[in-house]
Amino acid sequence: MYTKFGRVKPARHLFDEMPVRNEASWNTMMSGLVRVGLYREGVGFFKEMCGLGVRPSGFVIASLVTACGRGGFMFSEGVQVHGFVVKYGLMSDVYVSTAVLHLYGVYGLVSCSRKVFEEMPVRNVVSWTSLMVGYSDKGEAEEVIDIYKGMRGEGVGCNENSMSLVISSCGLLKDESLGCQIIGQVIKSGLEKKMAVENSLVSMFGNLGNVDYAKYIFDQMSERDTISWNSIAAAYAQNGHCEESLWVFHLMRHFHDEVNSTTVSTLLSVLGHVDYQKWGRGIHALVVKMGFDSVVCVCNTLLRMYAGGGRSEEAELVFKQMPAKDLISWNSLMACFVEDGRSLDALGLLCSMIRTGKSANYVSFTSALAACFSSEFLDKGRVLHGLVIVTGLFDNQIIGNALVSMYGKIGEMSESRRVLLQMPRRDEVAWNALIGGYAEDEDTNNALEAFRTMRMEGVRANYITVVSVLGACLMPGDLLERGKPLHAYIVSAGFESDEHVKNSLITMYAKCGDLSSSHDLFNRLEKKHIITWNAMLAANAHHGHGEEVLKLVSKMRSFGLNLDQFSFSEGLSAAAKLAVLEEGQQLHGLAVKLGFEQDCFTFNATADMYNKCGELDEVVKMLPPSVNRSLPSWNILISAFGRHGYFEKVCETFHEMLESGTKPGHVTFVSLLTACSHGGLVDQGLAYYDMIARDFGIKPAIEHCVCVIDLLGRSGRLAEAETFIANMPMKPNDLVWRSLLASCKIHGDLDRGRKAAEHLSKLEPEDDSVYVLSSNMFATTGRWEDVETVRNQMVFKNITKKQACSWVKQKDKVSTFGIGDRTHPRTLEIYEKLEDIKKLIKESGYVADTSQALQDTDEEQKEQNLWNHSERLALAYALMSTPEGGTVRIFKNLRICSDCHSVYKIVSKVIGRRIVLRDQYRFHHFEGGVCSCKDYW
Repeated sequence: MYTKFGRVKPARHLFDEMPVRNEASWNTMMSGLVRVGLYREGVGFFKEMCGLGVRPSGFVIASLVTACGRGGFMFSEGVQVHGFVVKYGLMSDVYVSTAVLHLYGVYGLVSCSRKVFEEMPVRNVVSWTSLMVGYSDKGEAEEVIDIYKGMRGEGVGCNENSMSLVISSCGLLKDESLGCQIIGQVIKSGLEKKMAVENSLVSMFGNLGNVDYAKYIFDQMSERDTISWNSIAAAYAQNGHCEESLWVFHLMRHFHDEVNSTTVSTLLSVLGHVDYQKWGRGIHALVVKMGFDSVVCVCNTLLRMYAGGGRSEEAELVFKQMPAKDLISWNSLMACFVEDGRSLDALGLLCSMIRTGKSANYVSFTSALAACFSSEFLDKGRVLHGLVIVTGLFDNQIIGNALVSMYGKIGEMSESRRVLLQMPRRDEVAWNALIGGYAEDEDTNNALEAFRTMRMEGVRANYITVVSVLGACLMPGDLLERGKPLHAYIVSAGFESDEHVKNSLITMYAKCGDLSSSHDLFNRLEKKHIITWNAMLAANAHHGHGEEVLKLVSKMRSFGLNLDQFSFSEGLSAAAKLAVLEEGQQLHGLAVKLGFEQDCFTFNATADMYNKCGELDEVVKMLPPSVNRSLPSWNILISAFGRHGYFEKVCETFHEMLESGTKPGHVTFVSLLTACSHGGLVDQGLAYYDMIARDFGIKPAIEHCVCVIDLLGRSGRLAEAETFIANMPMKPNDLVWRSLLASCKIHGDLDRGRKAAEHLSKLEPEDDSVYVLSSNMFATTGRWEDVETVRNQMVFKNITKKQACSWVKQKDKVSTFGIGDRTHPRTLEIYEKLEDIKKLIKESGYVADTSQALQDTDEEQKEQNLWNHSERLALAYALMSTPEGGTVRIFKNLRICSDCHSVYKIVSKVIGRRIVLRDQYRFHHFEGGVCSCKDYW
C-alpha cells in the first residue's frame, strides 16, 4: 500500500520490521523503489536480495532493467543485471528480454539491441517496438521501416506506439508514397483516432512539406496534448511559415496552457532570419520567464537563432550565461563566430573547449578549419591539421573535405591536393573543393586536370563541380580549347537546365571575351531569376559596359524584380565608374527603402560610389563613429582620403584605426601604400610596407609589391625599384612591369624602360599599354624612329590604343569629348570658349609644355594638339554650362597630362572657379591656382 502511494520510507521501515519475508515481500519492496525513481537504491536492494538467495520475479527484473535505462548513467549496472538474467535463464520471459533490448537501445548500442532481439525465443509487439525505438533515436529511419516490414512478415500487428514510429520515419525519409501506404494500414488497423498516431501524422506531413494535410489532421483531432501542438507548430516552422508557427503558439497558450522546452525550441528554430530577430528576442524573454534558460537544448536553439541573424554578440552572451553546456553548445557558438567573420574568436573558443576537458568532435574541427580562410591563417590551419591527425579524425570524410577546402582558400593548392590524395575515400565534395581552389587561384590547367581525374575515378560530377570548372575559364584563349567543350559536356550530361550552371555559362562566355554569347544565353531563357540577372550584370561590368549595367538594373525594376545585395553592388559600381551621381543616389535610396543599407556589400559599394563621384563628405557621413567602425569602414575612409589627395589624413586615419584596436588587413595596406605613392611619401610608404609582415604577420601580396614599385618609380628611384623586383617573394606579373615602365616613361629611363616593356609584352602580348607607354617614353626623349617602330608593331598586330575621353554630367545628360572632338551640338561655342581660355591664361603667364605633345611636328602644331585634348574641351563646355561661381566637375578615363594640369590650375585662379577632375587614378581639386595633388601624381 505505502509503495503504491510513493511513500517509500514507511514502506521500507515496515519491510525492515517484518519478522518473516517471502519472495512477494522482496519483490513488492523492489518494485516500489523503482516506481518512485530510486534506481540506484533499487539496484542495491537487488544485490541484497541475491545475496540472501531470494529469487526476484520476472516482472521485478524487467522493472529493474528499465530503471537502469532511465537512470542515465547506470549502463554497467544494467549489463550486470543482463548477466544475471542470462545466468538464471530468464531471457525466455518476453518482458525481461524486451527490457534488456530496450536498455541497449537507450544507450545507443543498437547492434547489441539487435543481437538480443534475434536471440529472443518469443517476441511480442513491445519487443518489435523497442527495437524500432533504438534505431529511431539514432536517426536511422530506414532501419525502422525494415523492422516494420519484418514485423508484418511475422504476422505481428502494430500498436499505436510502433505505428507512430513508422509514420515518423516516413516523414524523415521524405517518402510520400510509403507514407500513403502506411496510412492505409493505420485505417485498416483502426488506429487512426489514437492520439500518438495522429501526432505522428501531423509530423510526417510537416516533414513532407504538406502543411495543409498536417493542419487537416490537427483540426480533426478530438483531443490534443502538448506533443500535438508542438507537431503542428514544427510543421509550420519546417516549411518556413514563421507567422503561422507563432499563431499556433498563441493558440496553444490560450487553449492548452502547457508549453514545454520542445515548444520554444521549435519556435526559435524558425526565427533565425534577420527579419524575425525581434520575435526571437521576445521568445527569448519568455524562455527566461518560464525558466527554460537552464535547459541546454533550449539554449542551444537560442544560440543557433542568434547565429542565423548574424548576432554573434547576443549568442556569446547566451553561451556565457548557460549553467551547463554540452558539445552542441560549444560547436554552435564556434559556427556562429565563423559565420560572423570572427575567425580568431572561433579558434580561441576551440582552445577554451579543449582546456575545459571537452572532447572536440568532427563538427568542432570542421568549424575551426572553416575559420582559416586566408593566408594569414596558414600556421593555425596546420596546427588544426595536426590536431585532427592526433585525435584520429583525419579519416572522417567531412574533416578531409574541410582540410582540402581550407588549404584551397589559403592558396596552398599543393597541400590541398596532397590531403585529397591521402583521403581513404574521395567523394564529390572533396573534388569540388580542390577544383574550386584551383579556380579561385586562376589555375585553369590544374582545375581541368582535377576534373578529368575525378571522372576517371568514377566520381559523379554535380552542378557545383560544373560551376567550379566553368569558373576556371577566365581568358579569351580558354574559350575554344576549354569553355566550348565544357558547354558540350554540360549539354550531354544533362546539366544545361540547372539554374546555377546557366548563370555560370553566361559568366564564362563573358570572361572569355564572348559577351554576345552571354547575351544570347540570357535572352533564350524563358524564366530569369534574380541570380540570372545578376550574372548578366556582372558580365557587362566585366566588359566595362557600365551604361548597359544601369539599363539592366532599370529593366529588373520594371519587371517587378526586387534587387538584392549583388544587384545593388553591381549597379552602384557601374554608377561609380561612370561617375553618375544622380543614378548612384537613386540606387542608394532604393537600397535604404528595401533594407539593404546595412548589408556590407551594398554599404561598401555605396561608399565607393560617393567616393568616385567626388562626394567625400557623403562618404564620411555614411561611416559610423570611430569606436564602432569595422575594418572595411576604415579601409573605405583611407581609400577615400587617398583618392582625393588628403595624404596627411590618410596617415592620421591609419594610426587612429590602430589606436582603436582594429588590425589592418590586406586591403588597408594597398590603400595606404597607394596614397603614399601618389603623395610622394616615399620613406613613410616603405616603413608601412615593412610593418605588413613584421608588425601584423600578414604575408605581403603582389598588390603591395606593385605599390612599392610605383612608390619608388614615381620618385625617380628606379634602380631601387629594379632591385626590389629582383628580390620580390613572388614572380613579377604584368602589373609590376607596367608600373616600372610608366615610371621609366616619366623619368626618361630608356634602358630600364625597354627591359620592362620586353617583360610586359611576354606576359600580355595583346595589351595596348605596353606599346602606348613605350611609344610615349620614346616620344618624350625625342626618339621618333623608335616611336614609329612601336606604332608599326601595333598596326601589324592589330592592337588598338585605348582612346582618351572626358565627360561632363549635368542633370540627366552626359556630354562626352574625344581628342579634337567636333560632334557636340555646341561645338562652335566650345571652341570659341577654348580660345577665350587660352588668351586669358597666356596673359597670366601660361607657357605650353610641348613635351606632352607626343607627335613629331613643329612647336606650333604641338601646342595646337595640346589644346585639342579631351579634358580641355570638357573644361570649356563645363565653364559654359555650369552656373557662375559653381563647382566644375569633369571626368577622364585616362591620366591627365601635365600641361592640361597646368591649364586647370591657372583657370581655377584666373576665373575664380573650383574645378574637380577625376582621372583614371584619383581626384584633383583645383582652387586658387593650386591642386590638391601638389603637382605630384
